[in-house]
Amino acid sequence: MKLKKNKNKMNLYLIAVLAILSLTISAFSAETATIDEQLEQLKSIIGSSSSYSAFQSRMILNSAQDLLESGIPFEDTKRIIENSIEEAFDAYSVKKVFDVILETQQDGLPTETLINKINEGFAKNVNKSVIISVISTKADNLKKANEILNEARQEGLEINGGEEMVEILADSLENDVPQESLSWLLKTGTSEGKSIEEISEISEELSYLSLMATDSGLSPEEISLLFKKATENSSNIGEICENIQASLDAEISTAKLEGGEGKPSTTSDSETLPTSTTESPVEIGETPTQEAGEAPTETDSAPEPSTPPAEEAPSPPEN
Repeated sequence: MKLKKNKNKMNLYLIAVLAILSLTISAFSAETATIDEQLEQLKSIIGSSSSYSAFQSRMILNSAQDLLESGIPFEDTKRIIENSIEEAFDAYSVKKVFDVILETQQDGLPTETLINKINEGFAKNVNKSVIISVISTKADNLKKANEILNEARQEGLEINGGEEMVEILADSLENDVPQESLSWLLKTGTSEGKSIEEISEISEELSYLSLMATDSGLSPEEISLLFKKATENSSNIGEICENIQASLDAEISTAKLEGGEGKPSTTSDSETLPTSTTESPVEIGETPTQEAGEAPTETDSAPEPSTPPAEEAPSPPEN
C-alpha cells in the first residue's frame, strides 16, 4: 500500500516537473516569436527610408535586436528609429545612439533618462552630434553616480532606492557638482538617517550653488576647492549649503574688489591707444580699424591731393 502511494506521489511530481518545463519552453518560444515579429516591424520601418544602404539597414536592425534582447522596450526602440528617419540621422549616428543605450543597460543603470534626452533632442531638432554628446555625457555621469553608490555600500551603509539615487546624483554631476562632494553627501546623509527626499533636496541645492559659482566666473578647480572646504567644515549635511554660500559670497566679493582695482589701468591704456605707436594692438585687444590708423605713415610716398585735412586717417584699403 505504501509503495503504491509513493509511486503515485512520484508520478505526480514528474507530471508537475514536466508541466513546469512545458510552460517554460512555451514562454521562451512565445518571447522569441514576439521579438522576431518586432524585428520584422522594425525592418519594414527601416526599409521605408531610401537613405540607408542594405548594409546600413542591417546594421541598425542588428543594433535594435541587441536593445530588445537586453530588455529595452520595443516602443522606445521603434520611436528612436522612426524619429531618426524623420530627422535624417545617418545610420552610424543611429548605431552610436543605440550603443550608448545598450552599454548603459548592460551596466545595470537606468536608461529611461537617456531615452528621454534623445526624444527631447528629436523634438527640438537638435543636431545629431549634440544629441550623441549629451547622452554620452549623461551615461558617464550615471556610471560615476553608481560608483558613488557602490563605494558607500562597500563601507557598510544601507542605501534604499539605488536606481533613484543614481539618477539624483547623476543630475548633480551634470551640473558640475564635484563627485567628492556628492560622495560625502550620500555617506553623511545616510549615516544621519536622512531620507532619499532630503538627500535629493540638498543635491539639487548643490547643483544650484555650482551653477551660481560658474556664473560668477569661478573655474572648475576653484569650485571643487570651494566645495571641498565646505564639506570639511560641515559636521552634518544641513550645514554644507550654508558653508558653500558663505564661501561663494566671499569669493565674489574678493573678485569684485580685485576687478575694481584692475579696471582703471586697463581703461586708461585703451583710452591713450590712439596716440600710442609702441603698443601692439593684438596684445591689448584693439579693433582692426584702430590698427589701420598707421596706414598713412606706411604710404607716405603716395600723393594725397584730394584728401581733406579732417580725414588724415582714412580707412584701410579693401583688397
